[in-house]
Amino acid sequence: MFFGFIFMGLGILGVILPLLPTTPLLLLASVCFVRGSKKFEIWFKGTKLYKRHLEEFVKNRAMTLKQKITILLTADCMIAIPFILLDNLIIRLVLICIVGYKYYYFIYKIKTIR
Repeated sequence: MFFGFIFMGLGILGVILPLLPTTPLLLLASVCFVRGSKKFEIWFKGTKLYKRHLEEFVKNRAMTLKQKITILLTADCMIAIPFILLDNLIIRLVLICIVGYKYYYFIYKIKTIR
């Protein structure tokens, strides 16, 4: 439950700061609450934060275009750091494959809500 509150706090910061991806952090919080306590799971699923950012994804595996773009761009920025700093061809190729798969997954596996 401790980590659930940590991830929930970071998810709340993600609502305010565009650099932090809100949805993945709140998903981690949800997983922690589910494993930690039924009482906290019910409480978390009743919050406005959950209903606004996660409920649709959990029920329908769907996200808004804005959520998808935010997550993809944040992940791209994080992946760009080792890509720029490291001078290893194999690592760069692996990072490019990760980015390619990430875009494939978000475009073809997760529905877009209008």
